[in-house]
Amino acid sequence: MSSLLRISDVQVEYRSRGNGRVRAVAGVSLDVAPGQIVGLVGESGCGKSSLARVAVGLTPPSAGEVSFAGRPITPLGWRRRPETEIGLQMVFQNPYASLNPRRTIGAQLLDGVPATVTGAARNARVVELLDRVGMPAEAADRYPHQFSGGQRQRLAIARALAPQPRMIIADEPVTALDASSQAQVVNLLVGLVRELDMGMLFISHDLALVHEIADVTAVMYLGRIVETAPTRELWRDPRHPYTRALIDAVPQIGPTPRLPATLAGEVPDPANAPTGCRFRPRCAHAFAPCGDQPPTLDLGGRSAACWLNDPATASAAVASH
Repeated sequence: MSSLLRISDVQVEYRSRGNGRVRAVAGVSLDVAPGQIVGLVGESGCGKSSLARVAVGLTPPSAGEVSFAGRPITPLGWRRRPETEIGLQMVFQNPYASLNPRRTIGAQLLDGVPATVTGAARNARVVELLDRVGMPAEAADRYPHQFSGGQRQRLAIARALAPQPRMIIADEPVTALDASSQAQVVNLLVGLVRELDMGMLFISHDLALVHEIADVTAVMYLGRIVETAPTRELWRDPRHPYTRALIDAVPQIGPTPRLPATLAGEVPDPANAPTGCRFRPRCAHAFAPCGDQPPTLDLGGRSAACWLNDPATASAAVASH
């Protein structure tokens, strides 16, 4: 399956007072194909949003490359985005901030409608977009403050759909919403991906939600991808201790309900990242080789960056004990 969005060994660094340069993303590679939903999960502070901004071109990478439909992404500047990149759009976390409060919804949707659509067809396109996200045509003449949070996020999705995108990056798109609105927005996004054969990178700290919608899940910890696998396989048989900890933190409801397990400690400061495996200080399975950065091991259709998946290293550790 060919990649629509390809993130290749991307690094993101920021300047920080007192800490010099802080590496928020430390070499991430990820692919999204047409019609595919890739979930990116991890605790707050692991670099997910920094990666999203680079992936959509809002921030230039410090190293590495992002390509869309086989072409390198040009970081946004003062000039208009190239037409070849308009098919890559983003839905932001906070609909209260992503919509302009001083402009009508219709005017904001028209910004994204291609210039080739002219005359009465432009207004018809606005009505079509509103209908696609379950909003009435009258919403075009209203302002963002006249809608609820869930409605605003639907309108933000409509705006992202205006240029007829092939790929959407959704960065924590339901975090600011109540449970009912979350379900509606998630169902809307998944339905659009399946109907329009778009790709979607869905970023969330909620592994249970990603488990329900993603075809593939990538687990991120402190700027690195530690495991990638088809979602059902990852949930059934996690190969990295951090993935297992995230799954154990999800409450289980059923004949034998289980309370969530708490992962000890906090995500370290990226300015003072641990040497070797970055999860080592919080890992119950840490052993001597973890002092070296583990390679990302190919496990047959999935991958994990953990020495426990290297038979030679793991057996040597067992023998030494």
